[in-house]
Amino acid sequence: MTDARDPLYSLRHSAAHLMAQAVTELYPGTKLAIGPPIEEGFYYDFEFPKSITAEDLPQIEARMQEISKRDLTIERLTRSRQEATALYSKSNQPYKLELIEAIPDGDPISFYEQGDWFDLCRGPHVNRTGQIRHFKLLSIAGAYWRGDERNRMLTRIYGTVWPTQAELDDYLNRLEEAKKRDHRVLGRELELFLFTPEVGSGLPLWLPKGAVLRETLEQFLKMEQQRRGYMPVVTPHIASSRLYAKSGHLSTFNNKMFPMMNDEEAHETFILKPMNCPHHIQIYASQTRSYRDLPFRLAEFGTVYRYEQSGELNGMLRVRGFTQDDAHLFVTPDQLQDEFKAVVDLMVTVLRKLNLQEYRLRIGVRDPEDDKYIGSDENWSAAETAIKQAVADLKMDYSISKGDAAFYGPKLDLMVRDALGREWQMGTVQVDYNLPERFELEYIGEDGKPHRPLMIHRAPFGSLERIIGLLIEHYAGAFPTWLAPIQVRVIPIADRHQSAASEIARQLRDAGYRSEVDVRNEKTGYKIRQAEVAKIPYMLVIGDRDIAAGTVSVRHRGEGDLGAVPIHQFMERLAADCN
Repeated sequence: MTDARDPLYSLRHSAAHLMAQAVTELYPGTKLAIGPPIEEGFYYDFEFPKSITAEDLPQIEARMQEISKRDLTIERLTRSRQEATALYSKSNQPYKLELIEAIPDGDPISFYEQGDWFDLCRGPHVNRTGQIRHFKLLSIAGAYWRGDERNRMLTRIYGTVWPTQAELDDYLNRLEEAKKRDHRVLGRELELFLFTPEVGSGLPLWLPKGAVLRETLEQFLKMEQQRRGYMPVVTPHIASSRLYAKSGHLSTFNNKMFPMMNDEEAHETFILKPMNCPHHIQIYASQTRSYRDLPFRLAEFGTVYRYEQSGELNGMLRVRGFTQDDAHLFVTPDQLQDEFKAVVDLMVTVLRKLNLQEYRLRIGVRDPEDDKYIGSDENWSAAETAIKQAVADLKMDYSISKGDAAFYGPKLDLMVRDALGREWQMGTVQVDYNLPERFELEYIGEDGKPHRPLMIHRAPFGSLERIIGLLIEHYAGAFPTWLAPIQVRVIPIADRHQSAASEIARQLRDAGYRSEVDVRNEKTGYKIRQAEVAKIPYMLVIGDRDIAAGTVSVRHRGEGDLGAVPIHQFMERLAADCN
């Protein structure tokens, strides 16, 4: 949450201060780090004099309520660098002293005070603690100071706060529903994927049903890409460090890359690839290209590896090895606008297919004060202008997010809302003037002279791991029929019906549908309940009457008993569901 003009920003920022004051009153000697507002809540990082657990949160929350009732005035004050340093030196607050050192000379050093408690802060805040009433502390976690695992591990407490009790209650209800939809739990229950310590943190193992889910998504997008003129490629999982030095990854992205692997005999070093783009660039550069070859669209479901900190891993949403639905388009300057808009159309098509109809556009631009970006100001300005113009031509609204650009170029992200109203970053498309320049890419123009192409990077899913995690929670594991790993479970009532059930399952498989037979020696009612727990869209119950009449008794996951119909009629319904 970054918009300080939003009233919720001030309320949540103030709630973080309220919590910090409660903590310091209850646990004297606690060292304070930072406490920002975030989407739908706030947190504060502390170094406690003794360890605390989630069982301590009710006590902290009760003290927060008490401070709220004191209705203390919240006042902004500024102090000189010398005064601020003296204050925090006296109270033994090393993290605040480090923050003061980072404030540029000449910038005001502001504090917010409430009663006899104060905190270094830019604000803004509400006017009185009595305005902070409807809050709840949610969880406790570890967090490295400044996000660097070489620093001390601090204790982070998360909370939420809302203007009214009704809004707080609604949010807490949504949290409870979100727990039921937790993709980590459902992924295990539905036998989609698993993580084991033997394989390692952040490295998922896809089980058969999860692999089917992946392949179904892949096939859908591959068909769309083929229709739109993309060419498939496959690239290796590692490459020479020289490739990443030239692309700029070694200097700008090395904190997210796994350590180098040395081949001492060949005097070569290799790296697990963090991105696919340098590999695709090599394919483009492998021969002379003409303007007639452009746009040149390469697509790959390429697995990449990033050394995420262990504390940042989150099921399938944040992993260390993941497969991107990656593509890179090499275009002439005249083609850039049309190709960019065509990519946006593809991304919207993907959202429509996945029933993610509510979304917004966010343009990530660079922060000129950050030195992580490569390339000239002219290139960045041209790329940002191109994205804004394309979106304007599409008559679509967007917001700007400073500092969210990739290190080589600005990007357009699709921010989608799921069934619970939560926002996720999904697809992304980037305009890149810089990598073609670094790799000295060329094409021969109509004038017979060499020219520099531009690049578009795009990934409508983002990654298969993340999109599947999102979809599990969006659908609560009850995938639409076209996407469900098992679309039909055939249930014979008795052993004598198994042969007929197996034949029906075979007919379904021959027609391209994913079906299985439940041959367990269990009662029919139990088998039906188990199929519903497994969230299988259709159940076909086979008994004497069905065999005699040449029908199947159809049950639907959401509609219950649909009656008996001929198998061809059921297949017509199945086909309609899968379109």
